[in-house]
Amino acid sequence: MINRGEILETIEMIDQQHLDVRTVTMGISLLDCCDSDPKAACRKIYDKITRKAERLVRTGEEIEAEFGIPIVNKRISVTPIALVAGASDCADYFCFAEALDDARRETGVNFVGGFSALVQKGMTPADEKLIRSIPRALAETELVCSSVNVGSTKAGINMDAVALMGRVIKETAELTAAQGGFGCAKLVVFCNAVEDNPFMAGAFHGVSEPDTVINVGVSGPGVVHNALKAVRGEDFGVVAETIKKTAFRVTRMGQLVAQEASRRLGVPFGIVDLSLAPTPAVGDSVARILEEMGLEVCGTHGTTAALALLNDAVKKGGVMASSSVGGLSGAFIPVSEDEGMIAAARSGALTIDKLEAMTCVCSVGLDMIAVPGSTGAETISAIIADEAAIGMINQKTTAVRIIPAPGMDVGDTVEFGGLLGSAPVMPVHTESSAEFIRRGGRIPAPLNSLKN
Repeated sequence: MINRGEILETIEMIDQQHLDVRTVTMGISLLDCCDSDPKAACRKIYDKITRKAERLVRTGEEIEAEFGIPIVNKRISVTPIALVAGASDCADYFCFAEALDDARRETGVNFVGGFSALVQKGMTPADEKLIRSIPRALAETELVCSSVNVGSTKAGINMDAVALMGRVIKETAELTAAQGGFGCAKLVVFCNAVEDNPFMAGAFHGVSEPDTVINVGVSGPGVVHNALKAVRGEDFGVVAETIKKTAFRVTRMGQLVAQEASRRLGVPFGIVDLSLAPTPAVGDSVARILEEMGLEVCGTHGTTAALALLNDAVKKGGVMASSSVGGLSGAFIPVSEDEGMIAAARSGALTIDKLEAMTCVCSVGLDMIAVPGSTGAETISAIIADEAAIGMINQKTTAVRIIPAPGMDVGDTVEFGGLLGSAPVMPVHTESSAEFIRRGGRIPAPLNSLKN
């Protein structure tokens, strides 16, 4: 049993090395909110979320004060709304996004995720309605997040959905042009999405989850970076062991917070996601960890190998600290949210092609990348397809969160502020992928999907 004394080891990490619990996320099933009348369904959704999450923020604040552990965000994830709204007779699903945002505002949480659809093998009419509602939903609500799963190792890649998502991302950017295309920062396109991810913008409450659950996401790039300073010049075996021990300590803190939140709220404890999620703050960067291993700059030759070591060691250390590790659990590489990645991208050392290679060995994928506003929908779709292919073949979660910044070109910077930071606009290939995307249909599942 974890006791309060164990947290004493982390005081220095919290005070000086940016260690925090990035999020306590309550997952809430909305399957019992289905109704043929959309107004009735939205009312049920609002009522259930506000009832279940009534004490979430207050409880998080109490744990922060009692244990001295920063909890950056308190969030809610819900059943993919396409599954809930499908029973309702309405032309689009914007009203469901409004209900989520109203409930978020009432509960005081930072984000709500789950305006989502799972279309890896095909789209139902409800799925298509939801996807076509995404631009307005992200433009006209404040902190609702959306995700669409377009592929999986078992199903292949739904290229019709990939093509549609390229157009949806462009429209979302245009509707939020005054904010630099900010709506796209709240939209993730997945392959192999997981059901218990506590991190936004891709969080949703999977159909195999209980009615409510508490999932916690921890974060400690600064802690890992600091630990590696003590082993400069040592071989990679020592580096891996150092990361594993550090990840163990970070995960134990997350386990403590998760168990406390679960007990106080009377909600089952789900998982600890031990992902290294960076921030724009100096000293809280995954890129700087890789550079501490001996790279002159993140993005140069050797970056993928260094990231592979980091990701594997984080997982091994975290698994020993908790029997309930889940979510994504690895190293995130969101460009705009990592000051080292921002610097590497601005210098030209880090490109989209290199980021794509790096996603083969870390968590998620092409994350918080800004590209020129003139980038075509087909090019965005092709980027999504490439990333989905990596996930499909390698049986891992990959994703794309990309912002075609309206009116901006390579060399410009999009400012989002807060945890979302700033994104240097990165170049994309100018050669056309349009004919490839227009083929449509489904890329079949790979041979390694046949495991039954």
